[in-house]
Amino acid sequence: MGKPHAPLDLLPGTLDLLILKALARETLHGYGIAQKLKDSSDDVLQVGESSLYPALQRLLLNGWVKAEWGASENNRRARYYTLTAAGRKQMAGEREDFDRMIAAIQKVLQTA
Repeated sequence: MGKPHAPLDLLPGTLDLLILKALARETLHGYGIAQKLKDSSDDVLQVGESSLYPALQRLLLNGWVKAEWGASENNRRARYYTLTAAGRKQMAGEREDFDRMIAAIQKVLQTA
């Protein structure tokens, strides 16, 4: 097994897509979203509060997620986020754009 890699900074514009994807199957609070991204990326993607909460606010303002207050697992007040129908549509479009961008980058790296 190779040595573990350090966490990577996200490419600009990818955090919104990753948050939408994290919320595609379940309602989560902010910490839960960060944990899901960290766990599903084998600890490579670690999103800090200073990036996560402004992104969630942006998603709320765009109508791509909705939020309501509830109690967390340890009985603390937490804001839970849910993907909206508009968010699902946005996620699909962003995913398509992201896949095109990655394919283009891979093409350049293979031919350059």
